[in-house]
Amino acid sequence: MDPITLVLAVAGIAIGFGANQTITKKKLGSAEEAVEKELKKAKKEADKAISEAREEAAQLAEGARKDETNRRKEIKEIEQRLLDRQVSLDKKLDEIDKRAEGLRKGEDEVEALKNEIRDIRGKQQEKLEKIAKLSKSDAADKLMQMTERDIRNDMTGLINKLQNEAKDLAEEKAGAIIVEAMERMASEVTAERTVTAVKLEDEEMKGRIIGKEGRNIQALQRATGVDIMVDDTPGMIILSSFDPVRREVARQSLELLLKDGRVHPGRIEEVVEKAQKNVQKEVTRAGEDAAREVGIIGIPREIIELLGELKFRTSYGQNVLKHSTEMAHIAGIIAEEVGANVKTAKYAALVHDLGKALTHKVEGKHHHISGEMLRKYGAPEEVALAAEQHHDDVEATSTEAIIIRVVDAISAARPGARNVSAENFAERMKDLENVANGFPGIDKSYAISAGREIRVFVKPGQIDDLSAIKLARDIATKIEASMQYPGTIKVNVIRETRAIEFAK
Repeated sequence: MDPITLVLAVAGIAIGFGANQTITKKKLGSAEEAVEKELKKAKKEADKAISEAREEAAQLAEGARKDETNRRKEIKEIEQRLLDRQVSLDKKLDEIDKRAEGLRKGEDEVEALKNEIRDIRGKQQEKLEKIAKLSKSDAADKLMQMTERDIRNDMTGLINKLQNEAKDLAEEKAGAIIVEAMERMASEVTAERTVTAVKLEDEEMKGRIIGKEGRNIQALQRATGVDIMVDDTPGMIILSSFDPVRREVARQSLELLLKDGRVHPGRIEEVVEKAQKNVQKEVTRAGEDAAREVGIIGIPREIIELLGELKFRTSYGQNVLKHSTEMAHIAGIIAEEVGANVKTAKYAALVHDLGKALTHKVEGKHHHISGEMLRKYGAPEEVALAAEQHHDDVEATSTEAIIIRVVDAISAARPGARNVSAENFAERMKDLENVANGFPGIDKSYAISAGREIRVFVKPGQIDDLSAIKLARDIATKIEASMQYPGTIKVNVIRETRAIEFAK
C-alpha cells in the first residue's frame, strides 16, 4: 500500500473518531438535562403524593379516634345498663327470698290447719258412729245402696221413656222407609197362565200333528207330559200343564215340528230332546240375567241354574223369578236405609224361593229347602239363614232376615201381584177366622198378613196359660186338615189379663 494513502487513511479515521466523540458528548449533555428534568418532575410528584398520603392518614387517624371514642362511650353505656340490671335482679331476688319465706310460713300454718281438721273430723266420725251405731264401711255401703237404688229408678224411667219414644218413632220411620221403597219400584201386573196357545198357519198341519189314529199327538204328549188340545180353538193348538217347564218344552217342540213339516214319533223324540236342551240353556241365561240385574256377582253355578228354573214357576199366577228380582231391589233400598248389609239382603231376597224349583223333587217346605241348597252349594251362611227364615215358622236372627220377610209381603201383597180375586181372598180370610172361632173360650180372632197369620184372643177366665198353648196347637192342626193354602200360617194365641181401677 502506498504510504501516503495509508497516512491519509489514518488521518481520516482520526478525524472521524474525533467528530464522533464530539457528537457523543453533545448527546450525553442533552440526555443529562432531560434526566434531571424528569428527576425534578418525579420529585415534585412524589412530594405531592406524600403530602396527600399524610393528609389521608391524618383523616383516617382522626376517624379512628372518633370511632374509638364512640365505642368507649357505648361500652360505658352497656356497662351502666348491666349494673342497673344487676341491681334490679338483686332487688327481685331479695323479694323472692322474702316471698319464699312467707310461703314457708304459710305452708306450716296450712299443715297445722290440716292436722287440726283431721282431728276434728276423726272426733266427728267417732261421734257419728256412736250415734248411728254404724262403722265407716257400713255407712259407705248404705250410702252406695241408696245411691244405686235412686240411680236405678231414674235409669228405669229413662229407659221406659226412650223405649216408648223409639216405638212411636219406629212405626213412623218403618212406614216411611217401606213407602219410599215401594215408590221406587214399578213392576208389571201378573199375567201368568197355565195354558199356552200355538198358532197354526195351515189347518192341514193339524192332521199331521194328530197323526194316524192319534199316534203323533200321543207320542208328543208322552214325551212332554203336556195335554195337547187341537179341536177346542180354530187355528190354534192349546198346551195345558201346571208345570211351566214342560209347557215350554212342548211349545218349542211343536213350533219346530210345524216349521219342519215332518211329524212322526221318531222325529218327535228328536225334537223334544232338542227343545229340552234349549230350555236348559234358557234357564241358565235367565239365572245369570237375574243376578246381573240386581248386581250380585260370584253366585255358584248350581244356584244360578236353580234360580233360572224359577222363570218357569208361578205362585198364584206371579212369576217367581220376577217376584225374587223385585224383592232384591226393594231389599237393597230398605237395607241401605236401616244400615243393614245391602249385598246380603239383595242376595238372600234373590234366592229366598230357590226351594220352589225343587219342591216336586225334595220333601219339605220351600224355605227350608232354600236354606239347605244354599249351604250345599257354598253360599254365605248369613245368606242361607236369611233365606231360610223368611217365613214365620223359623225365628229371624238377623236384620237381613227381617228385611226379607218385609219385602216378601210387599211384593206378594201389592195390587196386581197375584191372580187372587177380592171375593176369594175375603172368603179365605173369613174361613180362617171361622176355624179359630169354632173352639170354646175364644173372645175374638183376626186373620192378618194376607192370611199368613191369625191372632186369637181368648177369655182369660176360661183359658189358662197351659190351655192357651194347647189351643194354638189344636187350631193349627185343624187349619192343616180343613184348608188349602200356600206356605205357612202362624197361629198366635193371646191371653191377656187387665186390672183397671180409678183414683178418686
